[in-house]
Parts: sequence; C-alpha cells; structure tokens
Amino acid sequence: MQQSQSANAQTYIDLEDRYGAHNYHPLPVVLEKGEGVYVWDVDGKKYFDFLSAYSAVNQGHCHPKIIQALKDQSDQLTLTSRAFYNNVLGEYERYMANYFKFDMVLPMNTGAEAVETAVKIARRWAYEKKGIAENQAQIVVCKDNFHGRTTTVISFSNDEGAKKNFGPFTDGFIQVPYSDAETLEKVIKANPNIAAFLVEPIQGEAGVNVPQEGFLAQARAICDAHNVLMICDEIQTGIARTGKLLASCGNCSCSNRDCAETPEVKPDMLILGKAISGGVYPVSAVLANKHIMEVITPGSHGSTFGGNPVAAKVAMAALDVVKDEGLAENADKLGTLFRSLIQAYIDKSNIVSLVRGKGLLNAIVINDSPESDTAWNICMRLRDNGLLAKPTHGNIIRFAPPLIMNETQLRECVDIIIKTLKEFE
Repeated sequence: MQQSQSANAQTYIDLEDRYGAHNYHPLPVVLEKGEGVYVWDVDGKKYFDFLSAYSAVNQGHCHPKIIQALKDQSDQLTLTSRAFYNNVLGEYERYMANYFKFDMVLPMNTGAEAVETAVKIARRWAYEKKGIAENQAQIVVCKDNFHGRTTTVISFSNDEGAKKNFGPFTDGFIQVPYSDAETLEKVIKANPNIAAFLVEPIQGEAGVNVPQEGFLAQARAICDAHNVLMICDEIQTGIARTGKLLASCGNCSCSNRDCAETPEVKPDMLILGKAISGGVYPVSAVLANKHIMEVITPGSHGSTFGGNPVAAKVAMAALDVVKDEGLAENADKLGTLFRSLIQAYIDKSNIVSLVRGKGLLNAIVINDSPESDTAWNICMRLRDNGLLAKPTHGNIIRFAPPLIMNETQLRECVDIIIKTLKEFE
C-alpha cells in the first residue's frame, strides 16, 4: 500500500495547488534538502534522486565548489546587464569556447531561451549568408522532439498536450521522423530554403529514444552536402550525462573534454543548459563558430540576465567539477552496469519490456499501454521505497541519477527498482 502524505507535507502541496498555476503534475513528495545523490522531504525521509531535476543536477545536489562560487560572486557583483562590460563575462566566454571547442558563445538563462536563440541565428544566417529570400527559411525538426514550451518551440512539436489552445503557431518548420536519415535527405534535397536541422542526439523527454548507430554522422554529412546548419540540442544529454561530455561524441573511444579523436559529429551550433550550472542557477548558452555567430549584431538579440557575473562563475565551477571528478567516465561505467542489471531482471519478468539509454540517461518501458497508470503507480511505490523517478509518455520511466553516484549506491538503487517492479508482476 502506498504511503499517504503527512499533514506537514500536505500543507505545502495545498499551498502550491491554491496559489500556483497548475502547469505541472508533481509526484506527491515535498523536498526541503539535497546533498549529493540524496534528497530529504519535509518529514526527514531520505531518498535517492533518480531524476536529477531532468539532468540539471549532474554534479549532485549542492556541490560545495559550485555553491562556493555562487556565494563568492554574489558578495561582489550580481548583475550589470549588458549595458556595461564586467570583469567576469569575457573570462566565461573564453572558458566556454575553449571547453567545447567553438569560436564564440551567446549566453542565455534557460534551455527554451537558448533554443529560440539558435532558431533566430539560423534564420538570420540563412538570409545573410546562404542567400535564402527573407521570411522563406525553413528549419527541419524531428517528430517527438522536446525543445521547450515557448510559442515558437511548441509550433514544431507534435505533443498535443503542449499545443492545445495555444495557437496560432509559428511557421517555418518541417517535421521528419527521428533517426531517419533517408527522409531527412529527401526533405533537404527537395527544398532549397532549408536553413538548419535541429536535433536532440538522444530524445530524453520522448522516453530516452536513442537513434540508430551512425544517424548523427549521416545527418552531419547531409547537412554539409546542402549547406544546412546542424544544430544539436544537448540541454539534457550534454555535460557528461550519456558517458561523454556531449552525446554527439557517440563514436569517440575516450570520455573527456580533451579528446584528441574526432567525435561522431560536431554541430554547427550547440545548445546547452541545465547541468552547465549543476542545478544551482539558470544558465544556458548557444555556441557556434564566428562565421555563423557574427550575424548577431547589437540590438538583434539579448537578455538582461544572460551572462551575468553569478551565472558565469557558477557555470565555470560546475564545468570544472565535471572534468576534475571524471563524471563522464563514471556515467559511462555505471550506465553500462545499470542496463545490464536491469536487463537481467527483464529477461525473467514480463512487467518491463525493455531498458534503453546511454551513460546514466536511461529508461524502462512498462509492459502496459501509455494510457494506463501503471508507470505512475510504480513511481509512487518507488517513492515509498526511497527512490524518486517520474514517468514520461505514460508507460515509460526515466532514470537519471546524479553522475557522482558510486557503484555501491547504484547497486542499492537497482535493488530498490527491482524490488518495486516485482510488486507489480
């Protein structure tokens, strides 16, 4: 039997229900503290966090180095806007350019803002560099994508829950099936007004959909052949989550940022967010080389808080942690172990039909219809058993713990997951 909420927890839930817009459907647990791979609720119960704030907390909750950077800069200077220079932004932009090997960076705050930024850059590049007639540029996207919930972004989504009664929508997007290089090539060949192809290297929100091997490299070649920009949205998959610094480094045999080998693809534009700050502060960015980024000129794009001194210092500290603590290597090793242990259970059970993922971005597909509440009920029982996860697309449960997790903790979590699943056999 699932545990009921304490009166204390219910008070906080009722406050949100009464005074907050109902734009989320949270699992009923009220958290007040986080440290490393753990969170605690208002009644003092401890849980493993297996969502990591949708992969924003890759470095673990309240990492002391990142928190110290936040505190130190907050005592000095928090915001100047971009009306003036400050002594931190240039350092941050150089750091990001060198870390991810691009010429330039445009700093923003949230993932959706960064996607909107990339769309604007691609369109202006199409008109000023490729020679497409103004207002005719098209951007190719993938079915089942998730790039945010702004009006433009939902315009190219096929998630009816995100779109219903929010029209009219923004034109200029063509949708193709995910991981379908043949269709992608046909669409780009047939339309000279294609400016860019926007893709998630792994579709996280859609249920951790991993593309066919070689798809990204094929897409890169198609874009090169037709002078189309390739834009990788690595807001969720980036920053070591999939066992590499970036998920687009899929065929690379090493797993650190100083890789001397050629990655599977290098996009023309890279969109980052979430774990850039370790979940401590809203930070996002678009990276590109100069011949693309130079289409942005004064007044054409901006953000009051984008690239503020606190965000810059927090992001540099968070990315130092990824390198210094070997989080990509750890995610690669533990992800392989996680999938093998879960697969061993699946082989002898019928409640789960498959496990998939890369690194520590994984999902299980529950053997029930997407309209059923089985996955939700499993997550409720996982909560009762001390582990927090959340369903997506009805019958899929995503598992994405902080990347600082060790093998002993991972095995304990797998035991909790299997014990819980057995209750539903």
